[in-house]
Amino acid sequence: MECDVKLTKLAKCAGCGAKVGAGTLAKLLGDMKVLQDPNLIVGYDKSDDASVYKLTDDIALVQTVDFFPPICDDPFTFGQIAATNALSDVYAMGGEPKLALNIMAVPNDMPSETVHEILRGGYDKAFEAGTIITGGHSIFDDEPKYGLAVTGFVHPDKVLTNSGARPGDVLFLTKPIGIGILTTAAKVGMVSKESMDLALKLMTTLNKSARDAMVRYRVHACTDVTGFSLLGHGLEMAQGSDVEIHLDVSNIDLISESLELAKLGILPEGMYRNRAFAEDQVDAGDLETAKQDMLYDPQTAGGLLMAVDPADADALYADLKGVVPSAQRIGVAKEYRGGKRIFLSE
Repeated sequence: MECDVKLTKLAKCAGCGAKVGAGTLAKLLGDMKVLQDPNLIVGYDKSDDASVYKLTDDIALVQTVDFFPPICDDPFTFGQIAATNALSDVYAMGGEPKLALNIMAVPNDMPSETVHEILRGGYDKAFEAGTIITGGHSIFDDEPKYGLAVTGFVHPDKVLTNSGARPGDVLFLTKPIGIGILTTAAKVGMVSKESMDLALKLMTTLNKSARDAMVRYRVHACTDVTGFSLLGHGLEMAQGSDVEIHLDVSNIDLISESLELAKLGILPEGMYRNRAFAEDQVDAGDLETAKQDMLYDPQTAGGLLMAVDPADADALYADLKGVVPSAQRIGVAKEYRGGKRIFLSE
């Protein structure tokens, strides 16, 4: 669709780069009084991707919500990306999304055709995921925003969280890193069409196939890598699991043009928030600064980070290779020795 509205010009931040920093969130939620319920398997206190509530011995409810400002100018593609990102939280828990509600904010002078295209993009990805959008809520706002509240289901005994990694687990990642840098550079016309097309393709690729592969194996922990970056989400996994994580950066798929842009200092604001949150828990060794910056880069609709039993690692890796954008065997979890939680080598 040809659209005269430049959506990214209406937003101060783009995509998951607009997220409040992880450290700030922890402080905001730290003293909240909440009800205790033995059927609540996962709540917000564990920094997980979604909440999980046990309904029966065989069924648990997975709930999440995610929305953000435009990360591209095409409204249909923006809707696709926002929906892909929201659905990912359910996949990261090992669940299947089934129902969703639209969440939308639009300027009151935005053309109805543009609004329709954003919604159509969301419905397109929900349909691909086998999820029914049953309604939603919209308001007027100077800055457009879109996303979904998603409900899914999972067996209570098969819930995956970000806090179950065990020493010896092998770590996998399913999409390349560098999306936030590309979308930041795109705002000032400094990214090639080829790399921007790659970013859009990655951001509109559901994590459904990655989820379908991993649930067949002994995966002990999983999270999707989004606004808090690979190192931010990795730190949450390490802390929640009480392990330390060792990453081989040479095995991480860093988008080449993103790396060149990082060397020029073209970096999203969210990268600095992520670095401030996680840096004191990271031993970067001799890794060059630009590569470190990429590991703090906020991703939108990023891949899944999995911690899998070493006995299943080869088989899962083989299955992932054919169905995800980039199957990467990036490191291992080890017993925590005190001190830093993440160690980088190349």
